[in-house]
Amino acid sequence: MIRYATPQDLDTVAALHREARATYYRGHIPDADFEGPAELARSRQGWAAAIDRGNAVLVAERDGEVAGVAAFRPVDGVMTLTQLHVAPARRRQGMGTELHTACVAAWREAGATSVRLEVFEHNERARAFYTRHGWVPDPDEPKSGNHLVLRLAVTAP
Repeated sequence: MIRYATPQDLDTVAALHREARATYYRGHIPDADFEGPAELARSRQGWAAAIDRGNAVLVAERDGEVAGVAAFRPVDGVMTLTQLHVAPARRRQGMGTELHTACVAAWREAGATSVRLEVFEHNERARAFYTRHGWVPDPDEPKSGNHLVLRLAVTAP
């Protein structure tokens, strides 16, 4: 089941985010940059703000537990997918695709015609996922630091 996150989901979402990030950042950037106390506090605060907006965070629930999360919002006038994570133990079960499909529906409803995201350049699994779902390199800004910038054209169903 895909639903909007509630404040009661905050701790679970923050923990899932931490666990997912460790799978692709570890060995590429210092651990403190993704799981140090200051970063974990910043991340939790960001998730709390996103959830408080009410329609910016979707969760995939399986067996009564949050097993995936996606967040999006306009950034400088451009709809942006800021996060999409599935719990590592739940990957390859279709939740990422379900979350992505729900995001596309929300973007259409919001009138977005193009969506942007940044994906860590060493995260080959995520890069392949986004390619399968129609994301392409942003021709105007293909890279931002150690992240690739991708775009998705949102078309009518």
